[in-house]
Amino acid sequence: MIGLGIVILFFLIAIIGPWMAPYPPDHIDLNQEFTKSSTLHWLGTTDNGVDVLSVLLHGARLAASVAVCVVILSLAIGTLLGVAAGYFGKRVDHIISGAADLIQAFPAIILNIGIVALVAHAGLIHLIFALVVTGWVLYTRLARAETLSLRERDFILAARALGASEWRVVWRHIVPNLAAPLIIQATTGMGGAILAESTLSFLGLGPGTHTSWGALLDQGSAVLLRYPHVALCAGSAIALTVLGFNLLGDFLRDHLDPRQTR
Repeated sequence: MIGLGIVILFFLIAIIGPWMAPYPPDHIDLNQEFTKSSTLHWLGTTDNGVDVLSVLLHGARLAASVAVCVVILSLAIGTLLGVAAGYFGKRVDHIISGAADLIQAFPAIILNIGIVALVAHAGLIHLIFALVVTGWVLYTRLARAETLSLRERDFILAARALGASEWRVVWRHIVPNLAAPLIIQATTGMGGAILAESTLSFLGLGPGTHTSWGALLDQGSAVLLRYPHVALCAGSAIALTVLGFNLLGDFLRDHLDPRQTR
């Protein structure tokens, strides 16, 4: 329930945060460089006097946008490919599983960096594409494994005996029974997408140089010993959000997975 509260708060801030921000995320005040908490800047400032709280509030929307887009696209692609591989098998399974093995042969972050670095000025679409390229694999493997188990169940055999077509069996009987494990994976995948976006922005490859939590963490790491408040605020926001999604995923697993329920 704590995780659910964190997730709700995160999306609420992502929706209304930019209107609550006291300053624009790129507002410069050279007289307020690296100031600590005060009435003018509740969480202090970064270099050039940029307000930390304003960056965090705007960065929540960027993180939420990336996470939602990446998870929805990865979930859709992975489910379609996983169900096709698990249900039809043979050559279809070999092709899809081979593609998944090829993607997993590379470390995900290295592949993400390689894709984003190919573009001179990477934007939000390029970042989402890079994360989807590696993100669909987990959903595909999960959907394939569950489909291999479901296609031999009695209710599937009964549907076939009653004359149901292959596509009707897939969409009316296979896919609905995949909802619970896929929802659990998608929930934890939200946290992973936020962490991946922050990592790429920390390395200077993200789209939001002024609003990304990762970019803010990069600025704070350069002056960590003298002005630790910048890195602590950015790192705490990332860690707390990812923790919230992980806790929510564990909560959903306990309540949606029948194998975990007594």
